[in-house]
Amino acid sequence: MRIAETFQSRQGEGKLTGTESFFIRTSGCNLRCWFCDTPYASWNPKGDQTGFDEILALVQASGLQHVVLTGGEPMLSSESTSLCNLLRAEGFHLTVETAGTIDRKTPCDLLSISPKFKSSTPDSSQHPKWSELHEQRRMPIATMQRLISAAIDYQIKFVVDSPEDYEELLQIVQKLGVPAENVWIMPQGSTNEAMDAAAQWLKGWVEQAGFRYCDRMQIRWYGNRRGT
Repeated sequence: MRIAETFQSRQGEGKLTGTESFFIRTSGCNLRCWFCDTPYASWNPKGDQTGFDEILALVQASGLQHVVLTGGEPMLSSESTSLCNLLRAEGFHLTVETAGTIDRKTPCDLLSISPKFKSSTPDSSQHPKWSELHEQRRMPIATMQRLISAAIDYQIKFVVDSPEDYEELLQIVQKLGVPAENVWIMPQGSTNEAMDAAAQWLKGWVEQAGFRYCDRMQIRWYGNRRGT
């Protein structure tokens, strides 16, 4: 698989926040969110083809039990299923982080789906091709429902940019038919100051709606940088 980076860190988002984990970031994505914080795995994909044996050796050398397969979009590669099977067969707890746009079997202990709002679409005047493709691909509800129904455990994570996302968020949750306690809401932002500002209008709404609020804690802990 083409791998952008591997690293040890703490999970900064969702129900496993704070868990020491080994991250495997694949390179390549079928979407182009304008605010993507890992452009080296999407807009300008970097990385080398890496064999499963090498990946497994890195995971084992870390001494950690929790592994996170992320991207980019890890389900983009047909090899992702085999890698997931290998990691779980070796006894690791595996989280797969995906936008939920590709219907591929990726066996894992926790499926983490991050649907992308209409507001995530890049500017059509600057990126006409990707604006159209992103909008076409970003919200296949039926695909997300199939992924959820096949999951051992799952969480739905939303990155909210402004209150204008509220209505779409509620519509997505209703269409997916998922309980509020499985929904995690995070502010869009790459600095502590941006997240603090967003919390003033976002946190109360999240609590009132019965969802779970979570900062993107990796930014709190390490700043907005690679390897975290």
